[in-house]
Amino acid sequence: MTKSSSSKALVPALITVAGVGLAAGAAYLARQRKEEVKEFVVSRVLEAPAGRSSYTDLGQGLERGGIALAGRAARAADTPANREVLSHIIGIERWGQNRLRMALGQRAHDSDSYHAYRPAPDASLNDLRNLLSQTRAGTVDLARQLHTNPPEEGATVNHNGLGPLTAKAWLRYLTQHADLESRRLRGEKEGGRAQDEVMPEAAPS
Repeated sequence: MTKSSSSKALVPALITVAGVGLAAGAAYLARQRKEEVKEFVVSRVLEAPAGRSSYTDLGQGLERGGIALAGRAARAADTPANREVLSHIIGIERWGQNRLRMALGQRAHDSDSYHAYRPAPDASLNDLRNLLSQTRAGTVDLARQLHTNPPEEGATVNHNGLGPLTAKAWLRYLTQHADLESRRLRGEKEGGRAQDEVMPEAAPS
C-alpha cells in the first residue's frame, strides 16, 4: 500500500473507532483485514496509552470501571438482550484473564475461542450480576499480580482478532470492551431500544 492510499484508508478507519468505541472499533478493523490500519489503531488506541500507565494505574482503572459496570447491571431490566450483553462481557473478560495468565508464565491456550468462557445459557440476571462483579475482581487481581511480577518488556500474548498484545494493552482492552458493551444495557423504560442498537462485535472468533 502506498503512503497516499494508506493515509486515505486511515480516515474512515479512525472515524469508525471514534464512532463505535475504542475496543470495538479496533476489532471491527481487524475483521475487515486492513492489516496496516489495524496495526496503526491497535498501536495508538491500546498499546500507546497502556504503555504510559503502570499496572497499578490500570488496576485502579479496572476497579473504577467495575463500579460503573455494577451500577449499569443493577439498573438493567431482566430481558434476553440484557442477559446476552452481560454474558458476552463476562465471557470476553474470563477469556482475557486466561491470556493474561500466560503473561504471568502460567500455561494456557493462546488460540481458544471466548465462547467456552461464557456463563451457562440459563444463568439468571442476578447470577450474571454476581458473576460480572466476581469476574472484574479477578481481572483487578491479575493486574496486581502483574505489578508484582511484570513480564519482560515487549512480551506479548495473542489476541485472536487483534494480534499480539502486551499485558498492559490486554488490561486496557478489557476495560474498554466492558465499558462499551455495558452501555447497551437498558432499564425497564428503555428495554425496546436494546434490540435496535447494533454495534461491531468486539469478540474474537
